[in-house]
Order: sequence, then C-alpha cells, then structure tokens
Amino acid sequence: MHPKLSRAARRLLCCGGGASREDLSDEGSGSLRWVFSLRELRSATNSFNYDNKIGEGPLGSVYWGQVWDGSQVGRICCHREINKKKCQMNWLQFHTLLLPQWIQSYLLIDFAFFFVQIVVKRLKNGKYGTEVEFASEVEILGRIRHKNLLSFRGYCADGPERILVYDFMANSSLFAHLHGPLSAECLLDWRRRASIAIGAARALMYLHHHATPQITHGSIKATNVLLDSDFQAHVGDFGLIRLIPDGTDNEKITSENQRGYLAPEYIMFGKPTAGCDIYSFGIVLLELASGKKPIEKSGSVKTCGIRNWVLPLAKEGRYDEIADSKLNDKFSEPELKRMVLVGLACTHSEPEKRPTMVEVVPLLKGESKEMLLKLERDELFRPDSTVSSQGTSTPEGSTDSVPRKDEELGGA
Repeated sequence: MHPKLSRAARRLLCCGGGASREDLSDEGSGSLRWVFSLRELRSATNSFNYDNKIGEGPLGSVYWGQVWDGSQVGRICCHREINKKKCQMNWLQFHTLLLPQWIQSYLLIDFAFFFVQIVVKRLKNGKYGTEVEFASEVEILGRIRHKNLLSFRGYCADGPERILVYDFMANSSLFAHLHGPLSAECLLDWRRRASIAIGAARALMYLHHHATPQITHGSIKATNVLLDSDFQAHVGDFGLIRLIPDGTDNEKITSENQRGYLAPEYIMFGKPTAGCDIYSFGIVLLELASGKKPIEKSGSVKTCGIRNWVLPLAKEGRYDEIADSKLNDKFSEPELKRMVLVGLACTHSEPEKRPTMVEVVPLLKGESKEMLLKLERDELFRPDSTVSSQGTSTPEGSTDSVPRKDEELGGA
C-alpha cells in the first residue's frame, strides 16, 4: 500500500477535522485500522460470500464481516478480558489464543470478544483513479467524524479492488424498521423516532456547515440512516459522490429505492447540492411521522408521493391521520406536528425556500418557537393556499410526481 499516505491519514484522523468535542464520536475511535489488505477482508467476509451479503446498490455490494481488533483500545480490552477469564480457563484453553482462528473455531472456544464486526462496501469496478488517488479521496472521508455519522474504519485499494470499511450497526437501518423485515416488531416508538430525526439532522448539519471540506451527502434515504444498539442514528454513505468520476451517468448511480427521495432539481439537472440533501431529509421526516414509503401504490393504476398525501392533511390540521398507525396513538402531537411541518418545508419545490440544516435542528428540538410560528404561517400551509406541492414541474422520480389515472403503472 502507501505507508506515508496512511500515516498522514492517521494524523488527520486524530485531529478530527476541527470538530467540537461533543460532535466527535468516541465510539470506536481507537479501533481505526485505516488500511486493510484484500486478503484480510476476504477472510473477514468468507471470500465475499453470498451468505455474508447484506445489501447491494448501484455503487457496489455490502457485506458483513469480522476482523481481529488489533487497535490499542482493542488490545487493552482483550488483555482485560484475558485476565478476567484466566481463572475460568485451563492451561490448554488459554494457550489456544495463539492458534489460528480456524483452529479456535474447530475447538469450539468462544473468542468473540477479540473481534469486531464490520461492514464492507465493495465498490463495483469503475474509474476510481489510481490507488494513490483513491486513497487521497478516502483520507478526506476519514477526517469527517461526528457521533451521528457512521464511523469509517478504513479502506482497501488493491489492483482493481476499491473497498470501504465501516462500523457495523446492531439495529440495521431505519428502512428495515419502517418498511422492512423488522417493521412487524414495532420497535420504533415515538421517543426513538424523534431521537433518530434529531440525530440524523445533526449529522447533516455537520456535513453542510462544520465539516472541512463541507460535504454534500447526495444519497439521503432511510436505508442510509443506520441504528446502533441504542437506536441512535448514524448517517452512512456520506461523501461517496466524491469518489464517483465526473461525467458518470446519474442513472447508473441512482438506485430504485432512492428515486422517491430525489429533489426535482436533481432529477432535472443531475447535480447534487445541499438543497437536494435537505429535500431528501424532509422525505425521511415524513416517513418517520407517517410510516409510509416515499412513493406508494394508490389504487391499481397510479402512484402517490408521500408529500402529496401529507400536505392536504397538514393544511387541515389532521395530524392524527398522518401519524403511523403502528404508534397506536402513543405520540406527542406537538412533536409530530413539528416533524411534519419541517418535513414539508424541507421538500418545498423551490430550493431557496427550504430551511437550512442549521435551522432544521432547533426546529425539531422545539428550541425555536419563533421559527416554528413563522413556518406555520407560511403560505404553503394555509388551507386556502393554491401553492402546489409540485411547483412548476413534476419530474419523474420525485415524490411530487403522480401519474394520471389513465397511465399504466409500469410506465411510471
């Protein structure tokens, strides 16, 4: 690899990119590996085995894996664990710590406390530059550290392989809990939803206003809001648009489940901006409040965007009808109202009329009553308002796009 580059990266990572102490994440910060070998990641994921695969997108595949925690923090923890368990081990068990992992597994000895779970994003073969160019871009991602951003552990650049390594999140994604296999368990009560909204908003505020350099995420959606063991939000996939070569066709980097989050101006011009992030975040807020997908089938021959469904109800003050039925009426109506109003404001068809993330965070936390009152009085929310949720156009893919009844769903 490139030892000089990786040492520089470590120095940059230690400084935290100028973030405030409360913004920096202390979880796993001592476990950073930075450079991984391809051999190590193959071993961690069972040679990128299908059984380890947990997702796939337009940029690549995502795998679950385990690696030896060789960091300073990891070694200290392991030594403490060994000292605790010495009295529980006989001589043979203790010395098997020196054996290869496959032998330990064969001997049925549990050494899970020596390993850390990771998520491995294996990028599809593409023009990501040379190893040095790729590593230079990844260094920038490594400097971006915030407690509500998914912790970046390192990368691998070996021949044509380009791989990113992140922390594993125990409670999967927001999408899995709202619409996926975990939705039936109803683990997201209102308190957790409100916390997730604020945490994700703080992460975006950091990227847009405090990170160096300031970063446009470019892919805000429920699948990229990951949840740790305490259901705290960690926004993932930030900065990946920096790795995509200029001139790449937007269709090739836009997944099907992302289309409902795309701002109208992005669909028209293909350029991600902070305003596009804010629009996408507004859709996530409406998902949290209503439990509905960004675009849902309504009837047999048309689709309905979540914003088009929520806005008329909000104008009439029917927030109880907006609330997710899985909440069983156990929610704070003032908080839900705030979340809905902010979500709708973020998805305004005119980018300049959307709030910034610096404004969104205090609004969600209920710390800015004047801003909330101003928002409530906005023309958008007046019952007699003729302001359309679509604005002047409804590009295909936006949640504002609703096909006519005579259109075939398959052509939407």
